Amino acid sequence: MTILIAGTTGFLGSYLLKSFIKNGHEVIGLKRSTSNSYRIEEYLNQIILYDIDKTELSDIFENHKIDIVVNTVTNYGRKDTKISSILDTNLMFGLKLLEESVYNNVKAFINTDTFLDRNINAYALSKAQLVDWMKFLSNSNRTQMINIKIEHMYGPKDDKNKFIYWLINQFKQNVEKIDLTSGIQKRDFVYIEDIVSAYETIIRNIDTLLIFEEFELGSGNSIEVKEFVKQIVQEINVNKTITTKLNFGAIPYRVNENMKMEANIQKLQNLGWKPQVSIEDGIKKTIKEN
Repeated sequence: MTILIAGTTGFLGSYLLKSFIKNGHEVIGLKRSTSNSYRIEEYLNQIILYDIDKTELSDIFENHKIDIVVNTVTNYGRKDTKISSILDTNLMFGLKLLEESVYNNVKAFINTDTFLDRNINAYALSKAQLVDWMKFLSNSNRTQMINIKIEHMYGPKDDKNKFIYWLINQFKQNVEKIDLTSGIQKRDFVYIEDIVSAYETIIRNIDTLLIFEEFELGSGNSIEVKEFVKQIVQEINVNKTITTKLNFGAIPYRVNENMKMEANIQKLQNLGWKPQVSIEDGIKKTIKEN
């Protein structure tokens, strides 16, 4: 099977690439020419890689018979990113990729979505708008549209500005204090290897799915962010004493903060998938390799 991954050099995309190669798929990767390929360096000779800022999407689809497209491209909107830039990445690029998939009769378009409510910020709204178009196009085309709403994923080699990666490095540097929210909001933390196995499960079962399907992907259980942070401290303390003060309550919650987020994983379980990595083991692996 030939699988095209958009966002090959990203956190999720790089893990999916490795898994797809391991399982015998031919992989076509899309990235920007400015992207850092450190996560996939050892696999560059095993894939076909295109710079999307130098090659037209239509040419890529003309050059290859693609069975499945997996879209992991994401702009989170950090560092005062303009809304237009967020839309260009999350909506417009995704829509162009979706159009090419439909036009070239790709079997399935698998989209990576967020669990956040669409009205909480520009990032969530732009992701939701692409899903609206997936639903619209599924009404009149043969390409299957699969949307995966991921809860709070984490693991080694995540982006440095992501909360867990940043937090671990703050602890390792033993900074004086870290300002946080009260931390009583509950989140469903899911380890990256479990996420990848869920994508693989969906692909194996693709022929059993409807023309449009949506899956919630997480561990199926949520804990307070405060408790998750304390478990990180506990694990690092095994080898290094941390004196960092955790200043819970110093930062207010964002507007419309969801105080409990938890994935309903029943649909994935019905396909034979279940998470394998506990929070304790996931934290250990993440700290060890970061």
